[in-house]
Order: sequence, then structure tokens, then C-alpha cells
Amino acid sequence: MSEEAQREFLDARSMLCPMPVIRTGERVAELAPGTVLEVRASDPGVLHDIPAWSRVHGHTVLEAREEGEELVVVLQVHGDDDGGA
Repeated sequence: MSEEAQREFLDARSMLCPMPVIRTGERVAELAPGTVLEVRASDPGVLHDIPAWSRVHGHTVLEAREEGEELVVVLQVHGDDDGGA
């Protein structure tokens, strides 16, 4: 990841499946290629669902981890994707 990459954040805590993925798609559609998006969620499904969505839409997952009771997925936006939401 470039040190100059713009970093954005999405708070998807307290949202249940499929909303974290839908909100991620909507947010990605607003971002320029190369932007890094950090998604924070409480639904354990995001550790599988957002990486799977990212692969389908051509984005790169940089990190997926548990941080206390929160789950964090960091992805880098690629191409001219419409978000797929």
C-alpha cells in the first residue's frame, strides 16, 4: 500500500448481514481507485463476506482481523467498479 493512498472509513457496527456488504459496495462506488477503505463491523460474517465480495469485484483485501469485539476489514479499491451493491 502506498503511503500516499487516501484512507476512508466505514462504520458498519450494529448492522446485520447483508447490510455491511451492501454499505461497503455503496461506499466503494464513491471512492477513487487506490483508496483504502477500512470497514469496522460487529457481524462476524464480514470476515468472509467482504473478502468474497472484494474478489468478485476486483478489489484487494489488505487485512481482515478481529479487534476486541469489533471486526475490521481493510480493502484497496481498484478499477472503475460500480460497487456492485
